[in-house]
Amino acid sequence: MEMKRIHSGRLCEIGYDPGSRTLAVRLDDGSTLEYSNVGSDVWRRFSGSDAAWSFYRDNIEEEFTSRRVSGKAKAGTNPLDDLFAKS
Repeated sequence: MEMKRIHSGRLCEIGYDPGSRTLAVRLDDGSTLEYSNVGSDVWRRFSGSDAAWSFYRDNIEEEFTSRRVSGKAKAGTNPLDDLFAKS
């Protein structure tokens, strides 16, 4: 899958495979997430968005299940800390 460089929020690269309907997202921590069953219309709107990070958070991260394909959590951190910020 060809990846496109992008600089928006924590996004570094994004890519899409229309054959398998798989969306890949590389974050600034080096991790890569894949999302299955993503339609080409979502990819088109995402890749062309002026606010890709917001689009990702609202329309992809919330709507599709991800699978981590590379990267790992930073040593001494719990991967859920990002989801449930400690106060």
